[in-house]
Amino acid sequence: MATPVNDLLDKLGPVFRWAEANAVGITQPRLYRLIEAGRIERIGHGLYLRADAPPIDLDLVEVATVSPQATLCLTSALAHHGLIDDIPSKIHLALPANVHRPTLAAAVAWHQFATETFEIGRSEIEVSPGFTIGLYGAARSIIDAYRLRHFVGVETAREALRAWLRGTGNQPSALLTMAAKFPKAAPQIRSDLEVLL
Repeated sequence: MATPVNDLLDKLGPVFRWAEANAVGITQPRLYRLIEAGRIERIGHGLYLRADAPPIDLDLVEVATVSPQATLCLTSALAHHGLIDDIPSKIHLALPANVHRPTLAAAVAWHQFATETFEIGRSEIEVSPGFTIGLYGAARSIIDAYRLRHFVGVETAREALRAWLRGTGNQPSALLTMAAKFPKAAPQIRSDLEVLL
């Protein structure tokens, strides 16, 4: 007896790959019938979304699918950490300088960061079960805003620094220690900290 489709779908995350559907017993003809019935939606090459999925940022899922090293940076990371009020019009993503920038449907601004400092302050976040992207921590994001202030604006960098200083447990000495690895940013951060503290 065939397994009911609801039981098969329950074994999949809200976003899933064709190989995952096949592994739980959804054949290609059954997959097409589920698409026709509106139970799932094809959102990319070999990538599907369940109709009953909670709200998901499909742009970030697309990023996670095609570029595992992509890392939220600059204003996207600052906004994620609640350090600026602006909502970026594009997703700002960093890749190591030697990695190819893929073409995406999502509105993305790619940045290439030096390979020797790329991992500093980087962690990963889950954007949907089984899909992760990188995220620079608050301190690294502030440093990058200062380092690339010609791109984001010096006031954005200062706004983020002020918001970060209001946060609980944030240590200026830890920020300066990390900033020392980025000589273009460290002097201005130190100068602004002296004014703000």
